[in-house]
Amino acid sequence: MDIGKNNYGFIRVAAVSPEIKIGNPKHNAENIIQWLPTLRDNAIAVFPEMCLTGYTVGDLFFSETLQKAALDALRRLRRASGHFDTVLVVGLPLAVGGKLFNVAAVVHHGMILGFVPKTYLPTYKEFYEKRWFYSARELTESFVEFDGLRIPIGADLLFPMKGTPGAVLGVEICEDLWAAIPPSSLQALHGATIIANISASNDLIGKSDYRRKLVEQQSARGMCGYIYSSCGSGESSTDVVFGGHLMIAENGTILEERRGNYFGPLHAAIEIDIWHLLHDRGQTSDFGEGVRTVKLEKPFRRQEIKNTDKIITSLSRIIDPMPFVPYGGDERNIRTAEIFSIQVRGLVQRMRATGIKDLVLGLSGGLDSTLAFLLAAEAANILEGRVFIFSLPAAATSPRTKNNAKRLADELQDLKGTPVLFKEIDIRAGVRQQLQDLERSESAEDTVFENTQARYRTMLLLNHANSVHGLVVGTGDLSELALGWCTFNGDHISHYNVNCSIPKTLVKHIVEWYAKKCAPDKLGRVLEDVLNTEYSPELTGDGAALTQKTEELIGPYKLHDFFLYHFIRWGSGPEKIFFLAKEAFKEKYSGQEIRKWLGVFFKRFFENQWKRSVMPDGPKVGSVSLSPRGDWRMPSDMDGALWLAAVDNIQVEEQNKK
Repeated sequence: MDIGKNNYGFIRVAAVSPEIKIGNPKHNAENIIQWLPTLRDNAIAVFPEMCLTGYTVGDLFFSETLQKAALDALRRLRRASGHFDTVLVVGLPLAVGGKLFNVAAVVHHGMILGFVPKTYLPTYKEFYEKRWFYSARELTESFVEFDGLRIPIGADLLFPMKGTPGAVLGVEICEDLWAAIPPSSLQALHGATIIANISASNDLIGKSDYRRKLVEQQSARGMCGYIYSSCGSGESSTDVVFGGHLMIAENGTILEERRGNYFGPLHAAIEIDIWHLLHDRGQTSDFGEGVRTVKLEKPFRRQEIKNTDKIITSLSRIIDPMPFVPYGGDERNIRTAEIFSIQVRGLVQRMRATGIKDLVLGLSGGLDSTLAFLLAAEAANILEGRVFIFSLPAAATSPRTKNNAKRLADELQDLKGTPVLFKEIDIRAGVRQQLQDLERSESAEDTVFENTQARYRTMLLLNHANSVHGLVVGTGDLSELALGWCTFNGDHISHYNVNCSIPKTLVKHIVEWYAKKCAPDKLGRVLEDVLNTEYSPELTGDGAALTQKTEELIGPYKLHDFFLYHFIRWGSGPEKIFFLAKEAFKEKYSGQEIRKWLGVFFKRFFENQWKRSVMPDGPKVGSVSLSPRGDWRMPSDMDGALWLAAVDNIQVEEQNKK
């Protein structure tokens, strides 16, 4: 079964580095043909530079015998491709108008759609390409005769893929990528969303890392998918070694990579998300302006590729269930430290700008306020200020959270040496008085009762900040802002909110990191207990038993953060988000559960923009922010019916394992 209309923008592509025989085009073509059944499910397959002849044949490129054999090999490949819908990109030498060119042939469904010559010819150190070939700039023809057909030729060719909306293939060859302005940059500016690079790049110390950086950067700069295939096994090792290197990248990220070891072919395949690429291009206002900077010698010609609507039955790429959380060994720790540093620096700058050194914070013993306290202590330590900590328990406050608030204050003062002034104020009497003034019953435990507690706490913090010339540090996170899970003019308000762009899953990760990497044993144990405390606003009940469990009321934060990331970062609709969530959480949540909480997410998101429209200042940390002054502008009275209807129309065909 297909994954959805137009595969939700996914297109599966492959890179192959086959084992070749130098100077034996027939063998090499047959070898490629043997790959075709394996590549059947891929829309595009990219092979190395000169894969039909071998890159290392030297002066035999001038041999008429070899040139004709290469064309015969291309004919064999063209005929064999008629049984498959995969677009093939292969390399060979091609004589045109008395000149020899290093070209990529684009072959599809029994046809040659075009030849793209190499523009930049390396002629330095171990490379001698100008000895044999002419640059694409020396081409005087726009078409070449091949088997009685006029085939387009030129570096000005792009290949729109009719069956995959938004997919446009561009081609460059090896050294083209290393140029100051690669041809793929111009191709991307004129609509190419996928670049194929057929390459012959030898192995040297550190060169593979450099190639990887080039591919990463070019895919990011062009906001495109990039398929790189370099030759390997079978090429001559007379003076250099070609080990084979395959990479498939998307917008700055290597999705799949294979490197040769000793002998044998290499194969890599994965899906590229065209919708993500188009979303970023549309959102980045200066992307298209590059067209004005570099003027084309002539406009691009478009050679349409038909019958490329491959149905994808499943994804091979991994969908990260926690996209906000850094991943990967040492890099994970480096990124987390960077996030923490950005939050601290934002707060320090606000303190310096206002001339305020003292910070005021409500510490509940929960996760968000704990992270805010860690940040506040760090900032106050830098500026030699003080942190005023208030524990503001009410009837529903549990002994565990109340005790952890006091322990955190004690341990952090010992760690940093920062003056931490802790005070506990039982707010029950103050809340009771406000309810009496409103002629409300305290026993109702309704919305008024809950919000009165939240607003009373905020009032105390703001008033104390006035009395000590301090700054109230907000604690609410990005997930709560997205869902409106905060009391307007209560925990919603502060002078500066350090957590405003940190979603709940990331808050938890940062506190875990701090506990393991920064905290001494005693503080670490307190942080571990905070991390193991169930999420709750603790606004109803008597504190003895937890009667409010946040994730039972509004849904799992892991799901909501996943929904938020794909909705805001990529502009994805409910159908695609649902599909991706099923892929990411297939072992944890059923399709019914995912659809239920997806509906809750969109309902709450659209109903609560009015809270975000007046949210306090705070630092943007990652690629998702809901600040009305920065990334997210939406009317408070936006109608979300379109998105909710899309959720309702999602068909859940089967349950996932739980």
